[in-house]
Amino acid sequence: MAEIRPFQALRYHQERAGDIASLACPPYDIISPAQREELLARNPYNVVRLELPQGEDPYGEAGRALEQWLKDGVLTTDMDPGLYLYEEEFLTQVDHGEQKKLRGLLCRVRLEDFANGVVLPHEETLSKAKEDRFQLMRATHCNFSPIYSLYQDETHVTRQRMDNLAAACPPRYEFSDGLVTHRLWVVNDQAAIAALQEDFAGRKLYIADGHHRYETALRYRDACRAENRYEPGADYVMMMLADMGDPGLVVFPTHRLVRDLPGFSEESLLAACGEYFEVSPQPGQAESQAALDRLYQAGKHAFALYAGAGWTVLTLKDPAVMDRLLPGLSQASRRLDVTILHTLVLERLLGIDKENMANQRNLTYTRDAAEAAASVEKGESCACFLLNPTRVEEIGQVAAAGEKMPQKSTYFYPKLITGLVMNPLWQR
Repeated sequence: MAEIRPFQALRYHQERAGDIASLACPPYDIISPAQREELLARNPYNVVRLELPQGEDPYGEAGRALEQWLKDGVLTTDMDPGLYLYEEEFLTQVDHGEQKKLRGLLCRVRLEDFANGVVLPHEETLSKAKEDRFQLMRATHCNFSPIYSLYQDETHVTRQRMDNLAAACPPRYEFSDGLVTHRLWVVNDQAAIAALQEDFAGRKLYIADGHHRYETALRYRDACRAENRYEPGADYVMMMLADMGDPGLVVFPTHRLVRDLPGFSEESLLAACGEYFEVSPQPGQAESQAALDRLYQAGKHAFALYAGAGWTVLTLKDPAVMDRLLPGLSQASRRLDVTILHTLVLERLLGIDKENMANQRNLTYTRDAAEAAASVEKGESCACFLLNPTRVEEIGQVAAAGEKMPQKSTYFYPKLITGLVMNPLWQR
């Protein structure tokens, strides 16, 4: 089962690099060019220079910057192997909502092929992103950001251990980025480390966010073996492990944008949807989202369609249609809203096949519902579909069945920040 290990993390030297709040950054895949420049203007040592390098030779630039920062003492290696507790405190919505906290364990996890059933994916991946991350790993021999994974623990014994460790001393780092307060504790106590390792010895891990990076780490490990190149940390990857039952877990939906579809007709699409869905026109976006929320609470499968003329909520009439169309999939996969949308509407009614979706020719994604609607109004997209969030338990059920959701099916909020600790693969 899952093997976790302490490690000697690379961390910023405060006197040489500056305050940690000016050095951390969001995950690479949500950073805009303008935000990247803003981060570097705040501090030239910001980790975005390593995690999202630019220029004619971006990966070489990241490798050279890392080497120089190590030489100059901007980054230093922790003296003792340790585990790290990481906490995020946040509001479920930017300007209001419920206050929540999520605490997890940052550690090394032994890489396992998916076929072994120890580390389980839940989502399909995109090839371009994996190639980018692989080239960065080859140039830097380091993990700059952790993969976000979940574990099942009905007794919550591990979460209690983490709570006890956090209560025993103040965090090493504590700062806010304006939306989320981040805290980090360093755990070097050998008895505590051993107890946490024992907790995970019988568990499976479910990847929540970071599928591309995990598959990249597998490829990197295999490349090291094929090249007879020994790298002590290549059999491991840095992860943050959170309890699947933690009330601080928040999943947002990722909405779908249909674009550049020849002959698209909103009227024809709505007429065709009547075969599978109850078609309910709505006065506007707010009413559509309120209806989606009510249907979500009632356990119904629904999404909202906007194609410029007006808003419509589509509610699945009979879930059994999915059993007939996808008999080879588990019920967990067949009952996902995103599977229903992709199968019945995008594939059957609009003719957007899986390869097309993977290459994002006629389908793109956004987490922002207002952005989705605006894309239609500007004529950039033919239509948008707003979804309800995937439930955490559904993610575990699909992964346990050995299946994957379509890409961009989940958006765990908040994202894990990058730069608090880094995993040097040259360290044992």
